[in-house]
Amino acid sequence: MIQDRRTVLKTAAAASLVPAVGLVPARARAQSNTIKIGVLNDQSGVYREISGPNSVACVRQAVQDSGIAAKGVTVEVLAADHQNKPDVGATIARQWIDRDGVDVIVDVPNSAVALAVSSIVKEKNKAYFNSGGGTAELTGGQCSPNTVHWTYDTYMLAKSTGGAMVKTGGDSWFFITADYAFGHDLERNTTKFVQEAGGKVLGNVRHPLQSTDFSSYLLQAQQSRAKVIGLANAGTDTINSVKQAAEFGITRRGTKIAVLLMFISDVHALGLNTAQGLVCTESYYWDLNDRTRAFAERVKGALNGARPGMGHAGCYASVLHYLKAVGDMGAAAAKASGVEAVNRMKAMPTDDDCFGQGTIRADGRKLHPAYLFEVKAPGESKGAWDYYKLLQTTSVDNAWRPTSEGGCSLVRT
Repeated sequence: MIQDRRTVLKTAAAASLVPAVGLVPARARAQSNTIKIGVLNDQSGVYREISGPNSVACVRQAVQDSGIAAKGVTVEVLAADHQNKPDVGATIARQWIDRDGVDVIVDVPNSAVALAVSSIVKEKNKAYFNSGGGTAELTGGQCSPNTVHWTYDTYMLAKSTGGAMVKTGGDSWFFITADYAFGHDLERNTTKFVQEAGGKVLGNVRHPLQSTDFSSYLLQAQQSRAKVIGLANAGTDTINSVKQAAEFGITRRGTKIAVLLMFISDVHALGLNTAQGLVCTESYYWDLNDRTRAFAERVKGALNGARPGMGHAGCYASVLHYLKAVGDMGAAAAKASGVEAVNRMKAMPTDDDCFGQGTIRADGRKLHPAYLFEVKAPGESKGAWDYYKLLQTTSVDNAWRPTSEGGCSLVRT
């Protein structure tokens, strides 16, 4: 068994190196003007479509758009599959930093893996930009001066989607929850907002990651007679939950499905006939404005015609902002201290085509608006990937957990 694990880890490490952005001689790679970025995510499992190769493509686009090469800085991009296992993700992160000289780790969907990687990056004083992981603990009790949490978190999702459902009459809930850090965190935060709004939670059930049969969970939810079934999961788990709920005719009986985390790739996989009417929160939508459309057009070829989701957009925007900081402080200084690189990023206003203008708080939370969308009916869609209609925008001031409530040691109280 030990040998099998070693084989897995060696294979993951060997597979981690993908063609670099700008090939350079081996001697030049060791020089202080070469930045190495490792994209660590799910390349083959439940979260592949919301991260995977498309996140790597968006990081490459950020390198190209940054213009950093004109300042004499070379960037290499690596990628690896953490297999949704904290031990595998932690081992790859450690090997990347110790053996391969990686300066930045990006993406990391799966909150359990994300927390493990954040700890290692802090220990090694490198930089970490989380886009795919949802737990708000990254800017709470387990915050780090080396980590920026860019795209979304469980607090924002719970407040936007959960709060909206209660306001429209969904005042009794039953949760179907992924049984790991992200799911627990999302259920806990949503419960808080439901109860604060006068609603109640009638029960919950937890399922293993990458489940295929949700029939027993949906049956328990139905038997509770809750008005809302809250799906505190993501990726193919969400897709399978929604598909099977539709097959059982749950919504036809008046029960609402609250998809607490859904990506545009999930809607694409479900199809509008199945997904129509679902409400979700995202921080990026490709057809939101001229700038979001421009970004989607630039990466469309690398994504084989697909549109980027918010996780991909977060990878792009965080790397773009980091490279602006590198250009400002110099590659050698950025490589020497991840804390100093992140501090420089926090000191600079953010501005990119995905999220517009924003800032990064002391606790590492990247600030931008959140958007509540409803999935269009087939007859409302005007073409490929035209899936959302905007219901409301939550401002920067209201979308995110106040620093006073997070318990982050980096925040002065």
